[in-house]
Amino acid sequence: MKLVVGLGNPGLEYDRTRHNVGFEVVDRLARRHGDPATGSPRNKFTGLVVEVVIGGEKVLLLKPLTYMNVSGKSVAEAMRFYKMSPANDLLIIVDDTAIPCGSVRLKPGGGAGGHNGLTDVTKMLGTDAWPRLRIGIDKPGQIPLKNYVLGRFTPEQQEFVEPSLDDAADAAACWASEGLAPAMNRFNRKVAG
Repeated sequence: MKLVVGLGNPGLEYDRTRHNVGFEVVDRLARRHGDPATGSPRNKFTGLVVEVVIGGEKVLLLKPLTYMNVSGKSVAEAMRFYKMSPANDLLIIVDDTAIPCGSVRLKPGGGAGGHNGLTDVTKMLGTDAWPRLRIGIDKPGQIPLKNYVLGRFTPEQQEFVEPSLDDAADAAACWASEGLAPAMNRFNRKVAG
């Protein structure tokens, strides 16, 4: 089994914010690959989970309900329960201010880049050697970072974000069914933002 985790914040006030693109990608995966008859999300591992099948592979989709900065608790619970390997079985989907809207980037591991959600996952797993799928949300410019990531996309950004969320869902599905290298080769490309 594989675990795909979209990071975000629960609650309507955070819906469709820049910080919640991970949640949005997991929702797209659930709609595309879930069984409508049995695919209702359920509470488990301090989050909402749905089990789907992607390319013959069982995949657990997880949206932690712990809030972004303590996402690692939910991820670690699921990893321990299923005895998963972070490097082979886990993909974290997250927003990134260092890349432009319209871009997605897969990486096999690395630092958190100042992202509190990634920092907490690393702390709770005891390693940063797990793949992450970063979705570009642009740099905040003069807006304080917290206000920017908790804000909604501008109409100009939305034009680039919508296709990138579809690309991110495709990239996550490719990772689950074919592996990290094919997904990186296919989806790590520059997009004007």
